[in-house]
Amino acid sequence: MKRVACLAIAFAFALAIAPTRGEVPTGTPTFSNPLSIDNTYFPFVPGVEKTFTVQNGNADHVSVEHFTNETRTFLWNGNLVETRVLEEQDIEDGETVEISKNYFAQADDGTVYYFGEVVDLFDGGVIVSHSGSWLVGGPTEPTDPPETATDTDPNVFMPAVPEVEDEWKPEDLFPVVDETVEVDKTGTTVTVPVDSFTDCIKVEESSLLAPEIVHKWYAPGLGFIKSKEQGEILVLTLVVTP
Repeated sequence: MKRVACLAIAFAFALAIAPTRGEVPTGTPTFSNPLSIDNTYFPFVPGVEKTFTVQNGNADHVSVEHFTNETRTFLWNGNLVETRVLEEQDIEDGETVEISKNYFAQADDGTVYYFGEVVDLFDGGVIVSHSGSWLVGGPTEPTDPPETATDTDPNVFMPAVPEVEDEWKPEDLFPVVDETVEVDKTGTTVTVPVDSFTDCIKVEESSLLAPEIVHKWYAPGLGFIKSKEQGEILVLTLVVTP
């Protein structure tokens, strides 16, 4: 592994060529090559690690995204669908408070779908809960928490061509999980410690389970780079490539 400066990021991530404008898909997706995730605003490059730190707010909060080499296969709609595994780790005051494994696949139209997540919540280094865990088809592996909720279908995580006012639900299993995303702006420029990015999108995330609105920014060819909620701004400070 090597740490890269901002100018090397473009080399590490292949920019997906955006298709023509399309609506957020509502039909049944087809997954011919689901592990090839080159969505412009959610590219998945195994081996990449992204670290986020607080720019304003709780200075002891660090979030790390591990784009792993792992895969997991789901039985859905009579077919086996392979997914990529994104591991997210949240650290506060130097201690891990949450680790989640998230499962994604890209449909033939370029839309990335979310097949669920397994959540481990920690207190004092000990797992105390799996709250928020859900999977398409429910818990099917020995390591899946038995209380994992079952969803019938995967949900849209990132459309192929997100446009202003587009809206979708990455998580739609109330009262276990609930999340609605709406595109607020496109074509924006965002500066974070690793670089300045153009043609970014800004989205608003809301939930029936919480009153707060979360704002997130995604850069083309790199994905999530910044978030703002409850007075805390989290920004991308390091990218490590294979």
